[in-house]
Amino acid sequence: MKGFIFDLDGTVYLGDRLIDGAAEAIRSLRERGDKVVFLSNKPIATRESYAHKLTKMGIPTQLDDVLNSSLIVARYLQSVCKPGDRVLVIGEQPIREELRRHGIAMSQDPLNVEYVVLSWDRRFTYDMLNDLYQASIRGAKVIASNPDRTCPLEDGQIPDTGALIGALEGATGKPIDLVVGKPSTIAAEAAVQHLGLKHEDCYMVGDRLETDIKMGNDTGMNSVLVLTGISTKEMAETSPYRPRYVLDSIKEIVNL
Repeated sequence: MKGFIFDLDGTVYLGDRLIDGAAEAIRSLRERGDKVVFLSNKPIATRESYAHKLTKMGIPTQLDDVLNSSLIVARYLQSVCKPGDRVLVIGEQPIREELRRHGIAMSQDPLNVEYVVLSWDRRFTYDMLNDLYQASIRGAKVIASNPDRTCPLEDGQIPDTGALIGALEGATGKPIDLVVGKPSTIAAEAAVQHLGLKHEDCYMVGDRLETDIKMGNDTGMNSVLVLTGISTKEMAETSPYRPRYVLDSIKEIVNL
């Protein structure tokens, strides 16, 4: 039995367009007895919406088969927050809702928080940057949902959480404390534990060298780059994050 961890944007679909052959490939894996989980760094949609979107696209998906950076952030904070700890959140409604579900106490006062969650927010402002800065220089631990610089769409790319991380790091002159989404071992362990398999029996399938492929390589999984999103074959040939397999698209995954 093999386990397949699929990225979503740029791997299974681009925007609202399903990658050709994706539904058939995933159905074939399931029919032969392999396990499948979806792991997205994108925090601006709920896990419920991902499951609904995949199902609507012809890939029947249960909520438990979707992991995203919002869920991983919430679980991490549950494990480290002490009673009374408060969290400043820069991010959209989906990640805030996930944190509420996990009982995380949030505050908008940057001068009185122990943690900062820095996530993708398409209404990011200077005031938000200042809140981040003030919390950080006072010792709050800054946790990013994901490091992606951009998000792929059908007609190009748009800035993602990595751009906001760059703004904060430019102001403070130091790196943030932690990223919990891909390529972190925290995200990898969440996916592998969900599948219930050994790392070497799992395949991390994605379109980004610096997140999907790096995480697969760092944690002993089989890394698979698909050329339907951000990274190209030429980039893979010169990258320090070399994939074990390079496929034109997810359609070829059944051949592994």
